[in-house]
Amino acid sequence: MSDDVLQLISISIYMAGMLFIGGYAYHRTSNLTDYVLGGRSLGPAVTALSAGAADMSGWLLMGLPGAIYLDGLASVWIAIGLTLGAYANWLFVAPRLRTYTQVSNNSITIPGFLENRFKDHTRLLRIVSGLVILIFFTFYVSSGIVSGAVFFQSSFDLSYYTGLVIVAGVTVAYTLFGGFLAVSYTDFIQGLMMVIALLLVPIFAFFETGGPAETFATIRTINPTLLNFFTGTTFIGIISAMAWGLGYFGQPHIIVRFMAITSVKETKSARLIGMNWMIFSLLGAAFTALVGIAFFNQNAGYTLENPEAVFIQLGQILFHPLVAGFMLAAVLAAIMSTVSSQLIVTSSALTEDIYKALLRKSATDRELVFFGRMAVLIVSIVAALLALEQDNTILDLVAYAWAGFGASFGPVILLSLFWRRMTNWGALFGMIAGAATVIAWSLAGYGETLYEIVPGFLVNLIVSVVVSMLTYKNNEEINKEFEESIRLLKSE
Repeated sequence: MSDDVLQLISISIYMAGMLFIGGYAYHRTSNLTDYVLGGRSLGPAVTALSAGAADMSGWLLMGLPGAIYLDGLASVWIAIGLTLGAYANWLFVAPRLRTYTQVSNNSITIPGFLENRFKDHTRLLRIVSGLVILIFFTFYVSSGIVSGAVFFQSSFDLSYYTGLVIVAGVTVAYTLFGGFLAVSYTDFIQGLMMVIALLLVPIFAFFETGGPAETFATIRTINPTLLNFFTGTTFIGIISAMAWGLGYFGQPHIIVRFMAITSVKETKSARLIGMNWMIFSLLGAAFTALVGIAFFNQNAGYTLENPEAVFIQLGQILFHPLVAGFMLAAVLAAIMSTVSSQLIVTSSALTEDIYKALLRKSATDRELVFFGRMAVLIVSIVAALLALEQDNTILDLVAYAWAGFGASFGPVILLSLFWRRMTNWGALFGMIAGAATVIAWSLAGYGETLYEIVPGFLVNLIVSVVVSMLTYKNNEEINKEFEESIRLLKSE
């Protein structure tokens, strides 16, 4: 058998496993809470790794190694910022969001929680936040499908459209039938695949480059500045890179995992598991890039045309084709885990926050689960149609979608959990101001100097606080829920 056939066999085994998990989760899904939140039954390990896999996408295995391969350790500031942001998210947001969403009318979506938290009878907060999720994630999902299609195109010389159908078909199938449980369980497996692959590639590559000491000596010979954290950076540049960590507080597909964990007590174990997974994965990505620099310099017979393919190419060189196929599957897992997580959050926004809230308040659970599945299918079709043309505007949008979500939802989520005097008007105007600032900052071209999330996050924070102070009225029901969420937090 040819190497390509053996690698395709490995990827087929991986995809069959994902579909099997989707079928298993289908039989454990009976109502809307099961479909969009897994019945709040996730254990700490599944919560931690599914949050990590949903977060990282192909950036972890391709984007970050490619950046470090080109620019050296000066590119790791984003990884440092993300690590700090993820830790703060687990420490401050996870336990409070778990208790508060339960206390506040058992909220199962972020828009639903915001409406229940602020007793927003106008429904504006729920509708606006639901629409923000729907619009941004439709384009986000489209970008993921594009990435998967390009992956098959570049790895196996398949047509772009064949790759698109394969990625969209398998991801939609297990997400549509299995819902949140399928997404979380597959993300857990995908997270394990990613971290194992990211550790194995640099470890085996070090044997080929003479060990760590010889590897770093080779890099210094090529360009000693590659091992300098500050070469080619500025203070503003470092701030911009580390500000990526602010985005975690407002990513719906990540923080929804905090709502689904079994109990607050489990968030501590999940934090430990999640942060270890993240640190090992990021270190693996960094060392993959560094050892790749030495490897391709020492072995003139091999060339690396695309720095973002350093992980893929090392895997194909170092391992048997069957094992190399699983390395490729790890890249595909990173892409599919994020797409599926975004699909389920978008589906919940359509089902719970728009269809049920506005059109069918008396809808049965069976009807809502059916509509949720149809929502996954509809969003997937729209996203796939957008992905038919590799339009740069879609990919450009994703470049600041992280900032858009972080600046729209981040300050609102933090203030809603920690400040009882925040109001629905403060949340609504803060959310709109944050999103508008990110878009305006990017359109003005200032993003090349300072990352959009910094001004967007600050503007949202200021507007939320000022408007809340101007519109605050004492509400005993809100006060009671706020105190109850803290009491539950302390009791566990």
